[in-house]
Amino acid sequence: MWINFFKLRLFCCLLAVLMVVVLVINVTQVEYLDHETVSATFIDSSGQFVFSQVTGISRNPYCGYDQQTLSSQERMEEDSLLAALHQQVPDVGPVPFVKSTDPSSSYFVILNSAAFFKVGSQLEVLVHVQDFQRKPKKYGGDYLQARIHSPKLQAGAVGRVVDYQNGFYKVFFTLLWPGKVKVSVSLVHPSEGIRVLQRLQEDKPDRVYFKSLFRSGRISETTECNVCLPGNLPLCNFTDLYTGEPWFCFKPKKLPCSSRITHFKGGYLKGLLTAAESAFFQSGVNIKMPVNSSGPDWVTVIPRRIKDLVEFNLGSPKNVGPFLAVDQKHNILLKYRCHGPPIRFTTVFSNELHYVANELNGIVGGKNTVVAIAVWSHFSTFPLEVYIRRLRNIRRAVVRLLDRSPKTVVVIRTANAQELGPEVSLFNSDWYNFQLDTILRRMFSGVGVYLVDAWEMTLAHYLPHKLHPDEVIVKNQLDMFLSFVCPLET
Repeated sequence: MWINFFKLRLFCCLLAVLMVVVLVINVTQVEYLDHETVSATFIDSSGQFVFSQVTGISRNPYCGYDQQTLSSQERMEEDSLLAALHQQVPDVGPVPFVKSTDPSSSYFVILNSAAFFKVGSQLEVLVHVQDFQRKPKKYGGDYLQARIHSPKLQAGAVGRVVDYQNGFYKVFFTLLWPGKVKVSVSLVHPSEGIRVLQRLQEDKPDRVYFKSLFRSGRISETTECNVCLPGNLPLCNFTDLYTGEPWFCFKPKKLPCSSRITHFKGGYLKGLLTAAESAFFQSGVNIKMPVNSSGPDWVTVIPRRIKDLVEFNLGSPKNVGPFLAVDQKHNILLKYRCHGPPIRFTTVFSNELHYVANELNGIVGGKNTVVAIAVWSHFSTFPLEVYIRRLRNIRRAVVRLLDRSPKTVVVIRTANAQELGPEVSLFNSDWYNFQLDTILRRMFSGVGVYLVDAWEMTLAHYLPHKLHPDEVIVKNQLDMFLSFVCPLET
């Protein structure tokens, strides 16, 4: 019995020692992660979780912000933000002014500038920086800004700058409009100046100082205030009780802290730079100065056309169809035909009178199938029950299609306003069409189809109302249609 008890005590002791060892290892690993590497989790624009490794994060000890209490998620987020803003400026030691970046000696080149670009194409620009001795720089860290613009169109867009850390930079632009597009590149600060700015950010965060006025009766005092204050003088603590945001003022000599009545900027510290550092911050020399182009500084952008879509001539009558077009490059087959009677076209072959519901029943459907339906104008002279019956049949067919192929995209174009005269009003009045439009929206509500709201598009537009709207309105309708077919997240 005693032997068994001794064995049990020995087992418990060993287990306790093991637990202590595991705890020490875990604490060590957590401390290592806090100071060296953090695995961060974030959500991108599509709502998906993204994991990233952030290594070697150092925190500014200003005001004890490096000691603030943060949850693990808050600390990972802060580490990632700091890492994203950390600019790689090589520590090359003291650099004389003549060896710093000279924007007038630097240049950029538009790659493939002789080519024709289409709207939506990518434009690449190579930037090469040199010093005041016209010698190529061997390291990066310069802060560049780049844009494309067309002054006549009052259009502009910014570029994404990539630093290759060897004196070369690449700028990537997306060409968003047609016409003559000019490229501009500017040096905001040389890398040597960025190093100075980083030093000031770390060592002189109080280079702008603030003050508050305290007053009680005829007695008034002004003291300095900030997120934190140096020294051991008595302080007034104005830290926000709800958010915990810190703010302090030196305590007035004669007045209580509760007598503070104003807050204002005290001023800017002077003498922050040495003479050598001041050379990196000269207006007209190296602060927001243009970088010239070596060659053309503009390109011609032509409008994008859907040239890949080829129409097959089936000899079909205008408006009636059927029509057929193929885009082999993008594997697209486009079909069109008019709906069944009533039809107001002059002549339609009887074998081409196909009802929408029957056409839908013959479609297999799937994620690569898109169906567009427009049925309203030819029903304006009939009692509403005729239109309701037609839509009821179409709705049954749509529901069956979506049941067997849920990923099929079904888009319905609504009615639209049109021009009216005394005679047209009797047959195609907007009042008639508004009734049809209301019925269509209600009958397909909750069915799982998309609506191209042609009614609002024509009603809100400044162009005159037409049964067949002008091209700009049709383009808006097509853009909305395509937004359902190809949503941004895909």
